[in-house]
Amino acid sequence: MTAFDEYERRAWAGRAAAFAGSFAKLCAHPVPQLLDAAAVREGVRVLDVGTGTGTVAAAACERGAKVTAVDAEPSMVELAGRAVPSAEVLSAVLPDLPFEDGVFDAVVGNFVINHVGRPKDALAELRRVVRPGGRIALTIWAVPAPPGQALLGRAVEAAGATRPAHLPPLAAEDDFPRDPEGMAGLLASARLREATCETLRWEHRAGAEEWWSGAAAGVAFIGQLLLSQPEETRVEIRRHFDVLSQEFLGADGRLVLPHAALLASARR
Repeated sequence: MTAFDEYERRAWAGRAAAFAGSFAKLCAHPVPQLLDAAAVREGVRVLDVGTGTGTVAAAACERGAKVTAVDAEPSMVELAGRAVPSAEVLSAVLPDLPFEDGVFDAVVGNFVINHVGRPKDALAELRRVVRPGGRIALTIWAVPAPPGQALLGRAVEAAGATRPAHLPPLAAEDDFPRDPEGMAGLLASARLREATCETLRWEHRAGAEEWWSGAAAGVAFIGQLLLSQPEETRVEIRRHFDVLSQEFLGADGRLVLPHAALLASARR
């Protein structure tokens, strides 16, 4: 396990409810396209890796698929197990999945590959558990991020907050370009065929307090960065957030936040 993986386990520990009340709605947007890219339909044996609150697993079950879902965080497994009783929900950590070779027709991962310390090893494991000819589809946040997607990060930067040493970046040798070419290349490097990648763009709507609440609860990297700051810095970040949020205020008083993600798929 890399230092990045260890950080991820600490960062997400016990945060399923906070994620469900904040960023989970945002992450649900690409789910239909993700399942289409993996050709998930009735009777398909599908593995949902990093299921989180179970949004992808639930949508796959609605299509009549035979769904197994895994997550590394116990609170997510518990939440998803309750939310999607028709799926088999298990605890598992990439790149070591508790399945035989080639047991799934499709594997999907919604914003998961950005949470593993060795993406190539994770993809090799996903390739192992999907059958020859089966499909793998993944989403990841695009870089550079649109302004709405970068709102919280802009507030942190405006406050002069720094990244502490206990929040390690992905090792340079394990990183890859977060653009369509880089993502398709990552899949191809795992000996997956017909790798393609497209950019999905949408506007996410959320109340300012809802959007702030995820970070305030320590959800994801931005939340861990916020919690690592002294109290006076957190107050300053919130002040900048309130000011910058005005750029995205809609007529109904909610934020309209442009986002972009990459959707990549390939075949074994």
